[in-house]
Amino acid sequence: MTSIPKFQLNTGTSIPAIGLGVWAGLKDEERAVADEWIVPALKAGTGYRHMDTAWLYGTENAVGTAVRKSGIPREEIWITTKLPWHHHSRVQESIQESLDNLGTDYVDLYLIHWPQAFAYDPNTPRKRGPLLEKPTFNEIWTEMEKVYASGKAKAIGVSNFSVKTLEELLTTAKVVPAINQVELHPYLVQSDLKAYCDAKGIHLQAYTPTGYERVRQDPLIAQLAEKYKVTPAQIILSWHVGRGVSAVPRSHNSQRQQDNITVSLPVLEEEDLTHITALDRNERICNKADEHGYLNGWTYEQLGW
Repeated sequence: MTSIPKFQLNTGTSIPAIGLGVWAGLKDEERAVADEWIVPALKAGTGYRHMDTAWLYGTENAVGTAVRKSGIPREEIWITTKLPWHHHSRVQESIQESLDNLGTDYVDLYLIHWPQAFAYDPNTPRKRGPLLEKPTFNEIWTEMEKVYASGKAKAIGVSNFSVKTLEELLTTAKVVPAINQVELHPYLVQSDLKAYCDAKGIHLQAYTPTGYERVRQDPLIAQLAEKYKVTPAQIILSWHVGRGVSAVPRSHNSQRQQDNITVSLPVLEEEDLTHITALDRNERICNKADEHGYLNGWTYEQLGW
């Protein structure tokens, strides 16, 4: 058995391979008490040292509260948060709001949550306005680079970017993104995107990493869980780590939190890694286009998906 590994980023810093996704639902009352399940996660077993939140999740306050309640020094915990899609014209204001929410003077990673930009209305700050053509994500990235230069974020990156959008971003970027966080699981392997990111020095990170029950109940995953005497989620998370991909599973359940943080105990055989990869269906489970072919105002073609 080994501890959770870390992956080195192009900044020279290292990120824990498994983090806790801090999505608490859509209700304010659920978000307000999220620290109640984050604190045990920080203290469980070897303990999580990687928290993945976002302005849109509404859990930045809860993460900050949980870190303080845990008694664990801030510098020992990796905190990721994200620029929401309707703050693209107010990047500097938004990072400061996130820092104030978290009660810290820096985050370890700041991501552009989505490449699309929506209008911001200060009268309805939690709601996005109409889809905008400007600013482009290239222009937004220039503002992200300023955040990085200021020290308010130790690393900057993107989320939900494809080879197409990354190529466009890199035509103007002075700082190469440290991370690209995308939906990634055995039914959506994203091999081309991983190869591209590897070639550019961009670390790939998975959200919805176990593919919900749909993927965890796959017969092959169940078979391997029995073979290694672990849970289906542990098999999938170990597959991610074996591919050099970090992951941010979400769970409020203390036992599942503990299981997920001990993913490194089954070191999968190469043949088993290959079999899991072969489950690929290019199937999106978390973020699907609507009946008109749009996802958050863009088509898959625009997203490069």
